Amino acid sequence: MIVSDLKDLNTPSGDRIDRLVAEHRPGHGLARAFYHDQDIYERDLERVFRRHWHCVAHESVIPNANDFEVFRMADEQVILTRHADGSIHAILNVCRHRGAEVCTKDKGNARVFVCPYHAWTYGNDGALRAARLMPKEFKREDHGLKKLHVRVVEGLVFVSFAKTPLDFTEVEHLLRATCGQYGWANAKVAHRESYPVDANWKLAVENYVECYHCGPAHPEYSQTHALEQPLHMIEAMNAEMEQRTCSLGIEVGSGNHWQTSEGGKEAIHAFRYALYEGVKSGSEDGGAVAPLMGRFTDFDGGVTSIHLGGTTFLVCYPDHGMIYRFIPKTAGTCEMELIWLVDGKAEAGRDYDLDRLTWLWKVTTDEDKAIIEHTSRGVRSHYFEPGPIAPMEQNELRYIDWYLDEISRA
Repeated sequence: MIVSDLKDLNTPSGDRIDRLVAEHRPGHGLARAFYHDQDIYERDLERVFRRHWHCVAHESVIPNANDFEVFRMADEQVILTRHADGSIHAILNVCRHRGAEVCTKDKGNARVFVCPYHAWTYGNDGALRAARLMPKEFKREDHGLKKLHVRVVEGLVFVSFAKTPLDFTEVEHLLRATCGQYGWANAKVAHRESYPVDANWKLAVENYVECYHCGPAHPEYSQTHALEQPLHMIEAMNAEMEQRTCSLGIEVGSGNHWQTSEGGKEAIHAFRYALYEGVKSGSEDGGAVAPLMGRFTDFDGGVTSIHLGGTTFLVCYPDHGMIYRFIPKTAGTCEMELIWLVDGKAEAGRDYDLDRLTWLWKVTTDEDKAIIEHTSRGVRSHYFEPGPIAPMEQNELRYIDWYLDEISRA
């Protein structure tokens, strides 16, 4: 039976969405409306995007006092700034007078932002400094730029749009036990690459969280990463990897705190898996691509993977790291941003070759973009009917169930 999109114009959009959630078949993928319906996309923004924490950058992108960069997420523009005292702020690029963009450059260094419309002037912490020709009773302190909640953990900058953000304690502890061991607080950004994707953001995330497709779709990744096999088949390899890690005097944390927002806490899951024998890092030939980071004095032949808050995913190798950001754009489009991290003292051309550093995940992401867009075109078909989730897609199944719970929760 084909599940309809429930586009009854006489039915409130909330009722339509709730009915579609109720009709979801357990153990199966999402119905087609979840990937193109505008009302569902708006609810995604309300109950997932504006409820959960998002990693926007590594703090090394704004290294100096008064540095700033603008990040575009869905319909929002967030100015990430480093104040003169070193503190990091995330402020919305919306003037409190008439709504004009107060920052018209993508990045730079500025102590203040002057609105080009009526010259209201804001400090880079968001405070309103001057509002020309306003009456005496006008209170500048009531009209600063709206600010987002910010957390900086192991060099990673997270923001939340929520009025009361989800508790970040478990996330912070697990990031220190994982990224902290890899020295991410002292890392720097070696490269950033953005991939526009002609698909709903959930299709991109669902693709990322499962490796059922890795064997047929990612031959390069599958030559070096054992996750392309079912988990029960790599248990011995994973155990040997952990022994190597322990022999280096390092204990990398792991933990499954993937939970809905009902309890007021953010979701995070950190797990580890082995590279194939002789493989050191995520590269074309499996060899090292950059100097060792953090507490690592040798390679342990393993990878640490972190899923966080629904849109942020992290990958840790002993010699470099990856931040994967998924950014909704419209109901039918999104963006994937990849950020490569290396040790803060490493120099391009001397300590690492940029092409070699980025090769594997560029190739893999090019392949993912093509796969996701193939799928997006397919699920637009009126006759698309979601099939059963395979055993190797256990993380996708978990993500779908989590997502449906989130959009059902007002």
